[in-house]
Amino acid sequence: MTTTNGNGRMFNLIMYLILAVASICVLVPVLWMLSTALKPMDEVMVSPPRWIPEHITFEAFTRIWKDYPFGTYFYNSIIIVLVSTGISLVFSALAGYGASRFQFRGKGTFLTFLLVTQMFPSIMLLIPFYKVLKTIGLVDTHWGLILVYISFSVPFCTWLMLGFFKGIPKELDEAATIDGCGRVRTFVQIILPLSLPGLAATAIYSFIVGWNEYMFAFILTTSENMKTLPIGIGQLNGFYKIVWNDLMAASILSSLPLIILFIFLQKYFISSLTAGAVKQ
Repeated sequence: MTTTNGNGRMFNLIMYLILAVASICVLVPVLWMLSTALKPMDEVMVSPPRWIPEHITFEAFTRIWKDYPFGTYFYNSIIIVLVSTGISLVFSALAGYGASRFQFRGKGTFLTFLLVTQMFPSIMLLIPFYKVLKTIGLVDTHWGLILVYISFSVPFCTWLMLGFFKGIPKELDEAATIDGCGRVRTFVQIILPLSLPGLAATAIYSFIVGWNEYMFAFILTTSENMKTLPIGIGQLNGFYKIVWNDLMAASILSSLPLIILFIFLQKYFISSLTAGAVKQ
């Protein structure tokens, strides 16, 4: 018994050490980014570098809004990502529910095809997407990027939702039908509330796909007023000089929506990670 307790304490100690090292590896770059953003330019390049600024200033945060079209980049990213995430949630939830509740010819082939599409690098689709969007006049538009991000998110999100819907007993659908609920009402009022953890995980994944995407946004947007945040931040790198505090300030602001989204969905996201861990 004593040996077992000792092994358990040793295991916990090792796990805490691993978590501490991982936390340091994650937090140190973020803290350095924040420190650089709060420094005046003459302190950024000092040697040896200082972690704590001698003169804290918010000039970099105000400058990126005044001297760069950062607001335009931010607005474009928010609109494109929110719309693509919302549409992806609707499509993937409907497809996942249908695949989990109905049997139809070609179901296995369809689901396998969705999964296989995730095996290919996205750069293979760059030229086809450009030609299609050019033909229908959606190059350099919000809807062009929205369609691209939906096509990236829906296949994987459908599989995510399929797994969660399979974990919801079909007896609930049958009981709702006996009580007079139609298929749509059952889905909206019973199944969706039970699948909130899956919806949260799907929303976070879809949001990240669009928020961090660079290559397609770079190719499919040509005018300055259509560029997204990753493109705008990349343009802060000058040809002859990099204004590091401006770059770090822009990076911090661009990470805030993801942090806020995760804070709001944290409870459901953690539930999605532990779903199925315990069988009753």
